[in-house]
Amino acid sequence: MRLLVVEDDARLSDVLIRGLREEGYAVDAARDGRAALDQLSVNSYDAVVLDILIPPPDGFEVCRQMRSDKLSTPVLMLTARDAVEDRIAGLDCGADDYLVKPFAFTELLARIRALLRRTPITSAPTLHVGDLAIDTAAHRVFSGEDEIVLTSKEYALLEYLVRNAGRVISRAEIAEHVWDENFDPLSNLIEVYVNRLRRKVDRSEPHRIITRRNEGYMLRDEARK
Repeated sequence: MRLLVVEDDARLSDVLIRGLREEGYAVDAARDGRAALDQLSVNSYDAVVLDILIPPPDGFEVCRQMRSDKLSTPVLMLTARDAVEDRIAGLDCGADDYLVKPFAFTELLARIRALLRRTPITSAPTLHVGDLAIDTAAHRVFSGEDEIVLTSKEYALLEYLVRNAGRVISRAEIAEHVWDENFDPLSNLIEVYVNRLRRKVDRSEPHRIITRRNEGYMLRDEARK
């Protein structure tokens, strides 16, 4: 899943980005409202972590503009202010959740997971494809009783394929959701990681991960639930 973190505090922003990337998320960053809106206009995000007190336009206005532009991307607002009026204002302008600073990083992760589960393709905390079980909370993968150890990026790619099982996903779409804005479109990273996944989770016939020449990749839908 690809996230946008909008936070003008450089230290906090760096901590959030580093922690989220370690959890397997692709993360882009913006330090003010204008940069955030620019990012949202050109990239597709699965959720936005949005501080209220950022250089103009502030978080409230960014959220209003998103909803005005028909962007339904879930928004988790961050603020140092705990006034009820601020929370109401944030929710009224279109935010989906609200977190007061200081907060535990584990709570931020839990709230992001909850937001992502609200969309139709992310409704279940544990996903199944054939004998594979993907625990989206713990980021662990099992084949029957055996755990398959994946790197954070391998896990992120597998989860995205599983959530979209049964349809062809283009290389560009994978780059948008599994990698961040620093991804080099001319690199062969996607092919490398698909091959790594095949060696770990797709060793038997018929293969689950199918390559469609000039189209992309598809995970065979084995009664996903």
